[in-house]
Amino acid sequence: MFFVYVLRSLNYDRIYIGHTHNLENRIIEHNSGRTKSTKPYKPWELVYSENYESRDEAVRREKYLKTGSGRELIKSFF
Repeated sequence: MFFVYVLRSLNYDRIYIGHTHNLENRIIEHNSGRTKSTKPYKPWELVYSENYESRDEAVRREKYLKTGSGRELIKSFF
């Protein structure tokens, strides 16, 4: 199983969209500073996630969420 997830920085006006096969571990990596792109904006909280059977489906959804329309959808989560 694969996950598409949206994180929100607790200290900055930032969101991060990604996909993974181990959601719990991935959030720990983001908050421990092991991910270069998110390290300056930690700590992060999970605000949304979706499950997919295949990596291809998850990647397609992640790409959509990173578009203008997808970001508008994400704003509705808050």
